Amino acid sequence: MDVVTETAARAAVDVVALGESMVTFLPARPGRLADVPSFDRGIGGAESNVLCALAAAGHTTRWVSRVGADGFGDHLVEAIARYGVDTSAVGRDPHRPTGIYFRTADDRDTDAHEVVYYRAGSAASVMARGSVDEDALTSGRVLHLSGITPALSADCLDLVRHLCARRTGRAPLVSFDVNHRPGLWKDAAAGPDVLLDLARGADLVFVGEDEAATAWGVTGGPDAVRAALPEPATLVVKQGHRGATVLRHGEDPVFQAALRVDVVAPVGAGDAFAAGFLSATLRGLPAAQRLRHGHLMAAAALTVPGDLATPPARAHADRLAALDDAAWGTLRLGPGWTANAPEESGAEEEVRTP
Repeated sequence: MDVVTETAARAAVDVVALGESMVTFLPARPGRLADVPSFDRGIGGAESNVLCALAAAGHTTRWVSRVGADGFGDHLVEAIARYGVDTSAVGRDPHRPTGIYFRTADDRDTDAHEVVYYRAGSAASVMARGSVDEDALTSGRVLHLSGITPALSADCLDLVRHLCARRTGRAPLVSFDVNHRPGLWKDAAAGPDVLLDLARGADLVFVGEDEAATAWGVTGGPDAVRAALPEPATLVVKQGHRGATVLRHGEDPVFQAALRVDVVAPVGAGDAFAAGFLSATLRGLPAAQRLRHGHLMAAAALTVPGDLATPPARAHADRLAALDDAAWGTLRLGPGWTANAPEESGAEEEVRTP
């Protein structure tokens, strides 16, 4: 593993994220992987998904990672950079490959869904303190991490533990998406305790109600999750199709219902929600608006086939997020809803009501 010996001076950005991205092969048609004759190439990675969505929404972002010195690494860096993400802190490993994976077109919540990863021994799986640019990691207003990275190796876990450690004067704000993936952990039984410990060190935590139940046996809603995670200043509990609740120190919990969406593919919605919430947080919007921007960004991802979608223009998202509760409850979003804002297209309302 080569060590970063030189760090270029970099301007501060809104959000920095650390994590592995992989080249994704998406089936040309539904069916078992054994039966699909061809695949389209894409990119995938929880943290880079968040950065790409934020960059597309007008924020400055930086990705810190490692990829192989191979064609797939070239593709990842170039594709993510095209979204406007700064990739200058991505290292190249001449001895280890870039991770790739294949998945079926089926909903990942069904038994028919298949995902096959080729990431063991990848360049990103050996990220460690000293092998990544730590100055770059602290160059943003927000550092976004997820529970996927610490599952990749002991070195990755040590790095994320270091970044999540609470200490006087720590900066930037640390955002942590639990992203519990049992299949990634060599010791699946240890994973939940590790994730709970890391989340306790973060300032802002995203966790699904279902994740909390599966990983930690916590049931009883957002208040029960907060009891298990009292430390983070802001806790966002995602409650599936019902909506999400934000709990902040010194404030009453705030719930916002999810939007009704004509789903094309469910992948990428969690990352998009985090991006929308972070975007509104960076703008200093109230808690309810942060949740609504999360829901809108998730709706953009849900209405396209891949992990990444073009977000709604900021003015369009602000207009929808400002609707009263009754109007918000009547919205139904379908494919193409982000393409043209009503004020641009001349339509009275581009979203559909039931």
